[in-house]
Amino acid sequence: MSNRLISLEEGLNFDRRQVREYSKRYVNPALANLLGLLNFDKQYVRAQGCRVWDEDGEEYLDFLGGYGALNLGHNHPEIHKAIEKVFGAPVLLQASLNKLTAVLAHNLAQVAPGDLCRTFFCNSGAEAVEGALKLARIVTGRKDFIYCEGSFHGKTLGSLSVTGRKKYQDPFQPLIPGAVAIPYGDLESLERALEKKTAAAFIVEPIQGEGGIVVPPPGYLQKAQELCHRYETLLIIDEVQTGFGRTGTLFACEAENVVPDILCLAKSLGGGIMPAGAFMTKERHWDKAYGSAETCLLHTSTFGGNTIAMAAGINALKVTLEENLAGQAREKGEYLLKKIQEVAEKSKLIREVRGRGLMIGLEFAPLSKGILNRVTAGILNKLGQEYLGAMVAGELNNRYRIITAYTLNNPNVIRLEPPLIVTKEELDRVVNALEEIVVRRGIAGIALNSGKTALSSLFGHR
Repeated sequence: MSNRLISLEEGLNFDRRQVREYSKRYVNPALANLLGLLNFDKQYVRAQGCRVWDEDGEEYLDFLGGYGALNLGHNHPEIHKAIEKVFGAPVLLQASLNKLTAVLAHNLAQVAPGDLCRTFFCNSGAEAVEGALKLARIVTGRKDFIYCEGSFHGKTLGSLSVTGRKKYQDPFQPLIPGAVAIPYGDLESLERALEKKTAAAFIVEPIQGEGGIVVPPPGYLQKAQELCHRYETLLIIDEVQTGFGRTGTLFACEAENVVPDILCLAKSLGGGIMPAGAFMTKERHWDKAYGSAETCLLHTSTFGGNTIAMAAGINALKVTLEENLAGQAREKGEYLLKKIQEVAEKSKLIREVRGRGLMIGLEFAPLSKGILNRVTAGILNKLGQEYLGAMVAGELNNRYRIITAYTLNNPNVIRLEPPLIVTKEELDRVVNALEEIVVRRGIAGIALNSGKTALSSLFGHR
């Protein structure tokens, strides 16, 4: 084997065949095959706002939005300006205090719910959750955690221990002991778990993202907060996906006037360009955990709070507030939800439409085996039973040039999470495409086109 290194310039000129080949050889062969099955391994070479372009010059609408990381859209000019302004400054210098870390922490304290005022910066949502779990343990002196079935908080060992899908947990057992799963939205189950008084924290998403865009019953978060206070358990709210305007308020928990003990943030915090995560907490919790010279370095991160990420975060928050992206998400989300519900009423393929703001999920009814056997000779039986959402997402991508994806914990749900700057004309384009797929063309059209795409991929055609 040659030891020749590939240059950046050469890599930027890789075509789709080369990317697929090297991904299979050096990265994740099974994932490369899976993405290729429904033609999801296209090469995108340019992006701006809600739109991206592939290597053939075809234009696409991005309704996946980086799973909530692209609230501002692709390559927002204000984020690039922020990065350019700090070019040449030390990015990492742990022997000193970073002025921009202090500034972004201050700014977040001005807009966060209630008395959340202390921020620890990291690089991702999973890291934010890890920090939150550690903080809860040291503050309460307890070891256990309560989480929800269908939840998603990350795939590192601690965050995986409170992620509610066995598929991701079982291969890595034993996880953190004492992590107890309860049904999402079920206050009676929560109280039974809290009554034992062994839980350091209850961690919950205000809307379950990977669980299938599941909205809890009205008042759920507020009552959960009351129960946690009663049993002296900390409330951790994971707003990694819902934060910074996605659901129509700056933070989703504000819809019920809830102030958690710990708030987890990431994704759009970095403006869609820089990896950035954080957890926020109250002064008394921070001081109890890390308030002395002996304890202030118990939890640290090398790249957390670095200059470039903080500059991006400062401008990302500025744009979010100045352009009232939360208000835009609320108005456009109501419009999109209404339009898609009208489509759902015309098709038995859509089981339910749900969401808030520009975080909307469409749950599809599984296809029968019969139609798939007839149309695709059995190739897509399993896919149709468990991944109809993926098949519809494939149709949106390949035929209508609209990018979306299914949710990890419920593959029969596709998510619509476009940048909050999306226009109504772009929303209409998605609605019209969905109507054509599920109403005019129906099951046979979905199965036939998915089968053709799968066969093309299997036999190496582009």
